[in-house]
Amino acid sequence: MTWTFTDDVDVFLDAAGASLAARPAENTLVLTITAALRRHGPHAFGEHPPVLGWWRGPGGEVAGTLIHTPPYPVSLNTLAPQAVGPLMAARPLTRVNADRAIAEAVAAHWPAHRVDEEERLYRLGELVPPSPAPTGRARPATPADREPLLRWFAAFSAEIGGPDRGVGHHERAVDERTAEGRLTLWEDDGAPVSMAGVSLRLAGTVRVAPVYTPPEHRGHGYATAVTAEVSRASREAGAAEVLLFTDLSNPTSNGVYTRIGYRAVSDRMLVSVASDDD
Repeated sequence: MTWTFTDDVDVFLDAAGASLAARPAENTLVLTITAALRRHGPHAFGEHPPVLGWWRGPGGEVAGTLIHTPPYPVSLNTLAPQAVGPLMAARPLTRVNADRAIAEAVAAHWPAHRVDEEERLYRLGELVPPSPAPTGRARPATPADREPLLRWFAAFSAEIGGPDRGVGHHERAVDERTAEGRLTLWEDDGAPVSMAGVSLRLAGTVRVAPVYTPPEHRGHGYATAVTAEVSRASREAGAAEVLLFTDLSNPTSNGVYTRIGYRAVSDRMLVSVASDDD
């Protein structure tokens, strides 16, 4: 039973790719992050190269992975509980995003910890279109929408407390998703009022993100409608699983997604070593 680490995404996927594909919903973060590393290189997420790791269980099978793309926290995925102790001995982690039980097991190795965020992973069951539907319609984003979309991506990142990765990152995200048909707008009275994007389809799954409505347009059901539309389109395009994450501190969004057919899969926590000031 051992941990192995690399900064080479191809080496990582050669070892762990089959394990990830066998549980694509639970490994959605790893699948999308490694796809970005393959597409854009080791600095896709920042100036530091990634750290990618996998744990082999007693039978030699991959029984969990680690992925760290600074400035984002370490992500642990489908990890066997017995891998936590050896991991903490090999790499003294101080901030981790993981399934609740694993996050708590990591935090037990620290003198004290704080919970920075709690998320829930949802899987689409039977899609229930919003009723009543808001006024307006869905349409694909086009290059003419680029400037407002750049503002929306930046605003969304700031709202969820994401790291500041600069204008270039938002430009790449908007341009790629627009060109590939992975960004949808809800338009009302001729003006865009909400957006929803989807990830690349990987191992038969897509993840809805980001979903954003500017504050002045909230409360009309636009986000629900555009999320339902991209969910429907993803399924019709062949996705076996349509997923999304929500912040558990936001009961409104959690209620919205369950009403249109999303069902809980698992909860994740972002935990950090607590300082004396916490």
